[in-house]
Amino acid sequence: MKQNEPIVDMITRFTNIINGLKGFDQKFTNGELLSKTLRSLSKDWNSLRMLIENTKDVNTYPLEGLYGILMTDDLNSAETSEKTIKSKEEMKEPPKRQIALKLTNVEGSSSMNMNDEELDNLALLVKK
Repeated sequence: MKQNEPIVDMITRFTNIINGLKGFDQKFTNGELLSKTLRSLSKDWNSLRMLIENTKDVNTYPLEGLYGILMTDDLNSAETSEKTIKSKEEMKEPPKRQIALKLTNVEGSSSMNMNDEELDNLALLVKK
């Protein structure tokens, strides 16, 4: 597997190689294909590779199941890294300025002349 290569590209390349070898009457067991796939993963996949090798029976586990696990992990790690990049970008942005409302006094009115409903509305506006 190439560094930073999407897992789908690696699986496609691996499948093309295996199909080419099958054309030359080369036969592989499911365990051999699974082992070769796990060995071909880059160092970024070490933790998942060790987990699969220690928890699954390599000889009976379906190759499609392994591909599903690898693609799911690749998708999850891509989403996580995307969220990390967004949060770093947000941290770099300066804080946005907020606009404050100016208080003006209209002639002939004062806060003393406000009824309870107007005061409640003003309090609600201030809370927002």
